[in-house]
Amino acid sequence: MGGGEWHAVFDQAPAPTAVFDAQGRCRYVNPAFCTLLGHDARDFLQPSPHDTSGPGNAFPRTAIVADALARGHAIAETQHHKPDGQTIWLRLSGSAINDTAGGACHILVQAEDITTHRSRETLWERCFATAPIGMALLDLQGQWTTVNDALCDLLGYRRNELLAMNFSDLTYPGDHDQGNTALAELCEGRAKTVSVEKRYRHKDGHPIMVLIRSSAITGPDGMPSFLVSHYEAIGNGRMTDTQLAHLALHDPLTGLANRALLTDRLHHNLAALAGGSGVLAVLLADLDGLKQVNDQYGHLVGDHLLIAAAHALLAGVEPGATVARLGGDEFVVLGLVNDIRAAEALQDRIGQLLNTQITAAGHQLNLKASVGIAMTQDPTTPPQELLHAADQDMYTRKKTRNK
Repeated sequence: MGGGEWHAVFDQAPAPTAVFDAQGRCRYVNPAFCTLLGHDARDFLQPSPHDTSGPGNAFPRTAIVADALARGHAIAETQHHKPDGQTIWLRLSGSAINDTAGGACHILVQAEDITTHRSRETLWERCFATAPIGMALLDLQGQWTTVNDALCDLLGYRRNELLAMNFSDLTYPGDHDQGNTALAELCEGRAKTVSVEKRYRHKDGHPIMVLIRSSAITGPDGMPSFLVSHYEAIGNGRMTDTQLAHLALHDPLTGLANRALLTDRLHHNLAALAGGSGVLAVLLADLDGLKQVNDQYGHLVGDHLLIAAAHALLAGVEPGATVARLGGDEFVVLGLVNDIRAAEALQDRIGQLLNTQITAAGHQLNLKASVGIAMTQDPTTPPQELLHAADQDMYTRKKTRNK
């Protein structure tokens, strides 16, 4: 096709088109290009040597030409101010045209008016940023990819901190199941919108109740591509006094007593020894292999393992006994029994309950633990001394077991 023929084709083409040489000088513009930018062809082809801001000089200086020369193709978005004062957004697509030796000698540039599209994007961005409730975009794994100021304020984190997290990182362990179920329903297309009420952990450590409404946004293939979520604090995010009191004294994952409640119960049990005979048994159990389970199956399965251990302990003690989780993989049982033989029998029973096969999140796992014991009939025994003695006994048994 000769020069006149391709000129005729592009002159009649509805797509705004221009051709630049390797030095960035405009060699051709079609009528559609001139109409879009509001200039005559001579403004591009014969720019004033003294007007470095004119259309003929401005476009060769955009990154589109240099990038297309370097990579063969380039896309850029830029603003353009028309002579009538109107400002429009352009998407420029540049492709290198090679000579017979294979070197890039010209750049074909096509322009598209995306002002309406950018205006809609800007409106969405402003609505998202200034929404009075928390909003976020998430990927299908639950990772936050975009968050607004309201969500940052609600959770107490800076934007860059939230964007480095998965929503599960701030979810109280006891509330993981409902969040994961909702995520699966959206990602698998079983639901278009889900609503969940659950606890998030504020950055300063206190729990807040949040109502979360999430929807799946589909991609070109009709399958879920990402999620959009709204977050509202329930009752200003504050827990009831009863809920707060429970959380202050119990482990959020297992529901067992925490260290604070354990210390209180130790004091009460020691005081009870002063009223008559009996033995206070303090048993400390350390699970074996929790790290390996977390590494192999993930922390969700590890959490289920800990919950299963807690249920086993609760099922194996008398109603008046105390079962606590110290954190990690350590559990404590306090029991007031008749004598040393009964304390040793309790230790054996706990050992049997924590050395068995269980099902955790659909996985068959071997639950194993070493159980140490400390006993006293003296009500003046310091509580920490009992815990330390049980801990030392547990480690001695663990070493013996691993030999």
